[in-house]
Amino acid sequence: MAAIDKCAQQVLKDFGHVDILVNNAGRSIRRAVFESFDRFHDFERTMQLNYFGAIRMIMNLLPSMAKHKSGHVINISSIGVLANAARFSAYVASKAALDAFSRCLSAEVKHKNIEITSIYMPLVRTPMIAPTKLYDYVPTWSPEHAADVVIKAILDKPKSVATTLGTAAAVSYALWPR
Repeated sequence: MAAIDKCAQQVLKDFGHVDILVNNAGRSIRRAVFESFDRFHDFERTMQLNYFGAIRMIMNLLPSMAKHKSGHVINISSIGVLANAARFSAYVASKAALDAFSRCLSAEVKHKNIEITSIYMPLVRTPMIAPTKLYDYVPTWSPEHAADVVIKAILDKPKSVATTLGTAAAVSYALWPR
């Protein structure tokens, strides 16, 4: 948290304000709940970075956006939030918390011309997914494609961005939760 505060303070000192904040930090843990009874720290770690870290950065930079009556916060969520992926409860819960925060915040800041966007990112071929060999056989986005999606969100300012697969998974879960 101290590093986040220091970073935000330095950015505000150097530039005066922030027009666009992209919260892209993430830590993923792939472990079933029944294999996690003695690993509560996994849940604490994912919440610390994926939720509290993002909230801390937002809380540091939002006053400047409000003062300038302009800003855009983009939170990189996960397709797992839409698909309720098994064995990812720690990760998905932390991203879902950020997603819920974002929806609530959106209503609070709209009158200050601040936009909030959640991007339900699918798997991106990064070092984070490298240890899971199964992902070698699963379709993924390139980092360049993921960056293009973020840039499009900056330009278009949608409330959310999801893939067709993510949207289908969310609808499927809503209709057939079993």
